[in-house]
Amino acid sequence: MHRGVWLFCLLAILSAPILSLHAAEPALVLQPHGKAKGKRIVLVSGDEEYRSEELLPQLAKILATHHGFQCTVLFAIDPKTGKIDPDQLDNIPGLDALDTADLMVIMTRFRDLPDDQMKHIVDYANSGKPIVGLRTATHAFQLKSSPTYAQYSWKSPEGGFGRIVLGETWIRHHGDHGKQSTLGVLNPEEITNPILTGIHRGELWSKTDVYEARLPLPGDSKTLVFGQVLSGMNPKDPPVNGAVNDPMMPIAWTKSYTGNSGKAARVFATTLGTSEDLLTEANRRLLVNACYWALGLERQIKATYNVGLVGEYHPHPFDFGGYVKGLTPLDLR
Repeated sequence: MHRGVWLFCLLAILSAPILSLHAAEPALVLQPHGKAKGKRIVLVSGDEEYRSEELLPQLAKILATHHGFQCTVLFAIDPKTGKIDPDQLDNIPGLDALDTADLMVIMTRFRDLPDDQMKHIVDYANSGKPIVGLRTATHAFQLKSSPTYAQYSWKSPEGGFGRIVLGETWIRHHGDHGKQSTLGVLNPEEITNPILTGIHRGELWSKTDVYEARLPLPGDSKTLVFGQVLSGMNPKDPPVNGAVNDPMMPIAWTKSYTGNSGKAARVFATTLGTSEDLLTEANRRLLVNACYWALGLERQIKATYNVGLVGEYHPHPFDFGGYVKGLTPLDLR
């Protein structure tokens, strides 16, 4: 090889982002370089509408690149092709990564997982380790194939994973889905909560609509952000008049969950969550802050720390069937 070409290739390698990537099916593992936090975060995707297969890899890159966490992203995988397929409801391989995780971030929807996969999620939830649930995690599972974990199915008498662990299950859209967006209104009683560090009035906004919730939320839940239903799909659109905003529904809250281990887990839940949400800085900051808090690292949260996007990020609008076909986890570097 010509000396000049060799030097160019070497410089290209050395100047690459400080992120080590490797992906052996079915996971994308992001291994930070430099100063690491020493915490392992497993992010579980699997929904057909809101593009969690785009959102969670980008969130993982932010957490790994800027904050030194080791992140493993899991996907719904077609077992015949090895490709990411959000419509594959019964297969999220690699969930054994939860056995050694320090935090689970989950955004699944109506998954019908087999017992050997569900066991890792349930064992983790019962362990007392922290959980961050996004958007459709309120109705994370619709278990049809086995009664073993039936209580975690969203229609169970207990309210499923959403109600039992996160604080609420799926009830209905609160507003006009796809036509009315959501402005986050900070709860003045929680304005000093570390999860809201660096987030100001009017900055949280999502094209997704508000989900209805039963009030008050159960147990020791604390609402951090309420969702104001806007009349359109622009953050400057006026709020809808009438009962839909009186009272406003909670869209981000904290609580604890105690499973059969007897240890109380920190839980953060939000009904925000589409891949396009990460284009808004305040939304990224909310999720990163929530991960720090869940891990018990709230004293390290700073209003000025970096939550910038990592690499190229061109999320797709939420829609059924709108995922990019033919991709493997490695392609989402």
